Amino acid sequence: MNRRAFVTGLGAVLAAPLAAEAQQTVRVARVGVLFDGQPSSPDQIARSPLTQGLRDLGWVPGETIIIERVYSESQPGRLAELAAELVRRRVDVIWCNAPTSAVAAARATTTIPIVFWGVALPVELGLVESLGRPGRNVTGFAFSAGPEIITKHLQLLKAIAPNTRRLARLSSRPSIEHVDGRRITPPIAESPYAVHSMEGHRFFLDDHDNVEAVFASIREWQPDAIYAFGDPATFSERRRIVDFANRHRLPSAFGMKDFVAIGGLFSYGPDTADTVRRSALYIDRILKGAKPSELPVEQPTKFELVINLKTAKALGLTILPSVLLRADQVIE
Repeated sequence: MNRRAFVTGLGAVLAAPLAAEAQQTVRVARVGVLFDGQPSSPDQIARSPLTQGLRDLGWVPGETIIIERVYSESQPGRLAELAAELVRRRVDVIWCNAPTSAVAAARATTTIPIVFWGVALPVELGLVESLGRPGRNVTGFAFSAGPEIITKHLQLLKAIAPNTRRLARLSSRPSIEHVDGRRITPPIAESPYAVHSMEGHRFFLDDHDNVEAVFASIREWQPDAIYAFGDPATFSERRRIVDFANRHRLPSAFGMKDFVAIGGLFSYGPDTADTVRRSALYIDRILKGAKPSELPVEQPTKFELVINLKTAKALGLTILPSVLLRADQVIE
């Protein structure tokens, strides 16, 4: 036998098991999604900004990355159990969509990296030491609903529905749970309602069981319009809130375009799809070795105005061309 052919053949034989072994040891990344809300359909998951963001970064769901989703199904009390389940599964990163899920994850683990989205007060909740230097295993993207954006909503509401005087604001309870278990009540900014000649009243959604009772209280108060920024409680009940507003011919203002897509009048707020896609970048960086303690918490940078012209017409509202020109999206 030719010596060169023998050596080449032997090298191929020896290399084959090494290559096979290397192929077998390629590790698939695993991301746990801890979602405070209702389950999504497979189609919604495939088209979600988080999935798309990971794809854009080169990750292939089901091949190079496994995304394991668990849902509270609008029962926040289940989040601790679900977070513990993701820890037992030994996922590489946990992604959370709300303050409630982020706090549950932070309690469940101090070692697995956590990336949150939709948390307005991460420092106050004990999730991070500061926005610039999180300091622990948690970082993410804040979703602020501060006084400036509330003022913007009221300005737009007066421009779109100028007869608004009494405004019913729907939200979760103002007290929130700290990572250490304490209940804290964030300071409430000075109300901007008076500046716009409005009277505002808050109605609290505790869970999906008390929605009809809240609606009855709103009817009794007789508002001219409804406003909900889009915290976990109101977001989970967005369909019922929008249907209630339209059924009673009440103009509605929201902080998330998801409400407008199903019939709400208008929304102004951070581009949620954009920030969720950006959170995929933090997952990517962590999976490649970055420490969450060194990734600063980011604030929204892109805001959008969305108007549902069909709903406006049904309510008998004529929206000024100057307002429509400012809209990023008009639904007709």
